Amino acid sequence: MPPERRLRILQELLASGHGDRATARLCEVCAAVAGVSGAGIMLMSGDAPWGSVCNTNAVSALIEELQYTLGEGPCVDAYHHDRPVLEPDLADPITPRWLAFTPPAVKAGARAVFGFPLRIGALRLGALNLYCDQPGPLSDGQHADALVLAEVAAQTVLMMQANAPSGRLATELETGGDFKYVVHQASGMVAAQLDVGVGEAFARLRGFAFATDRSLEQVADEVVGRRLRFDDLSTGDPDPVL
Repeated sequence: MPPERRLRILQELLASGHGDRATARLCEVCAAVAGVSGAGIMLMSGDAPWGSVCNTNAVSALIEELQYTLGEGPCVDAYHHDRPVLEPDLADPITPRWLAFTPPAVKAGARAVFGFPLRIGALRLGALNLYCDQPGPLSDGQHADALVLAEVAAQTVLMMQANAPSGRLATELETGGDFKYVVHQASGMVAAQLDVGVGEAFARLRGFAFATDRSLEQVADEVVGRRLRFDDLSTGDPDPVL
């Protein structure tokens, strides 16, 4: 990767300042440098997303929320396949994919979406999501910029997290982020109820939310509030409560 491209991006980030808006500015710089309508950064671990570090506007926030709730979309695929995932025409793709994600994303105004994995060596952290409000592919220059942006974003996240207590997210990442801790708490409770891994428990939560047309957070609230138990669901109880 040409060093001048990296230097230009780092200069943009340094010029954006620090403080409470550090992560928000990271997404803003990603969108501005790549020349797209919006950007978001999602952290993931294993089979489950942790949540959104930042986004630039209401559409990018919805794109992050849809991917978190539905488990599909460019960030999810970029993370799992460890490669850029590019969809230049979300409304009329050559190969349809993301059947649940696409309709609400298009309705919100996303016409092209692009996911780039955040990784440092073998360590995978999540993905950078870019969207455009008009269909069309990224230019070669935009694609090259996005690759460097994803690498710089991964390094920035790792540096922010370096001094955080074990098992906790850094304050800088939490500020302005959306990490839905209730969902992670509920996943642990469902894992204990069903004697399964946390990844499978998260998938059960997601599937139940989709099947009952509720948000993931609504279902998680019911689990944490002990109004819903998944071991009762497995026995066929029509009204599973504690």
